[in-house]
Amino acid sequence: MSKGTHAFSIGILAGGKSTRMGQNKALMEFQNETMIGRISREFKDYPEVLISAAERGLYEAPGVRVVYDEADSIGPIEGIRRILSEAKEEFVFVCAADMPFVNREIAEYLAEFISSDYDCYVVTDEDRVHPLLAIYSKRILPVIENLIRRGKYRLMEILNAVRTKYISLEHTDFDKRVTRNVNTRDEFLRLSLPAFFTVSGFHNSGKTGLIEKLINEFIRTGYTVGVLKHDGQDHIKRVPDTDSDRYLSAGAGLAVVTSDSGYQMEVRRKTDPQVLTEYIRRLPEPPDICILEGFKHSQVPKIEVVRREVHPESVADPATLICIVTDCISPEEASCPVFGFDDIQGIFSCLREYLSV
Repeated sequence: MSKGTHAFSIGILAGGKSTRMGQNKALMEFQNETMIGRISREFKDYPEVLISAAERGLYEAPGVRVVYDEADSIGPIEGIRRILSEAKEEFVFVCAADMPFVNREIAEYLAEFISSDYDCYVVTDEDRVHPLLAIYSKRILPVIENLIRRGKYRLMEILNAVRTKYISLEHTDFDKRVTRNVNTRDEFLRLSLPAFFTVSGFHNSGKTGLIEKLINEFIRTGYTVGVLKHDGQDHIKRVPDTDSDRYLSAGAGLAVVTSDSGYQMEVRRKTDPQVLTEYIRRLPEPPDICILEGFKHSQVPKIEVVRREVHPESVADPATLICIVTDCISPEEASCPVFGFDDIQGIFSCLREYLSV
C-alpha cells in the first residue's frame, strides 16, 4: 500500500525469450538472488504482487501471484493487459523483471501524482520515456485490448491513446540506475559497477606509474575510470584569496567551484574510504572503475606495490590483497598472486578476474 492516498498493486513483467541475453534474464542472479526475486522482495509488504509470465512453473513463490499470457509473441503489452485484468486495486505499478534497481520509493513517488485527470503515470529522464516504470489504471483496459486487436503492440501506443502524465526524475534525488534494464550480457556484467580497488604502497614505490598503465588498459577495454588519491603527507593546499578559500576560511565545510567543463570540490574534514566510495556511487554518472591511491591500512581490496629500495616487505592486511606488484617478494612468500612491475597484462587480468569486470 502506498504512503499516499491511493492504494496500488505491484505488477512485474517477467519478459519473453531474452534472445539478446541468451538466457532467461529474470532468473539470472545479481548479488546472490535472481533479478525477479530481488524485485519481489522489494515489494513483499504490498497487499498484492503479480508476475506476468509466458511460461508456467518458473516464477511461483510465496506472496506472489503469477498470471499467464494468453497471446503469444506480442511483447509486454500482453503482460500489462493480463496484470491489469487480474489486479484487485484500481492502480498498478508496473516494472520489468530485468530492472534490478527498481524500489518501493519510486513506486510511492509516482503514486503521489495519482488524480482523476490521468490514466497513466510514466517516468521519464533526459534520455527517454520508460513505459515499464509506470503506474497504470485499470480504466485503460479497453484501450489496450483495442490496440491489440489492431496489431499495435508498442507501449507508446498506449501512452498516446490515454491521458498520460510524464514524470521527470531530472530534479529528484532518485539514482538514475532505477530506470536501468538489462538486455545483454555486457549490461548484466556492468550492473555491479562502479568497481573500487586501491593501489597502495610507500612513497616513491611506483603507485602512480602503475595506476597510469591500468587506466590505459581499462579505457582500451571500454571502461570509464576515476581516481581518488589519499595524500598521506597532507599536501592539499588551498589557493589563497580565491572565492573558495574565503568561503572555507569563513567556516564552510564544503566549497564547490563549477564551470562548463566540470567542477572542483574541497571538503575540510577527514573522511574514510568507505564514505568516499559511497559518495562516488551516488554521482549522476559515476565512473565504471574507481582507483584509489593509498589507503594502505584500509579494508578496500588492494594491489600492494612493494619495491626493495623503498620498503621490502608487505604491510597490508593479507585478507585485502588482490595481488602484490614487487621486485623483491617471491610467490612462495605471499598468500596472493605476485607480479613483476613489467607484467601489466598479468596484473590487469588478475584485477579483472577479481572485480568480475
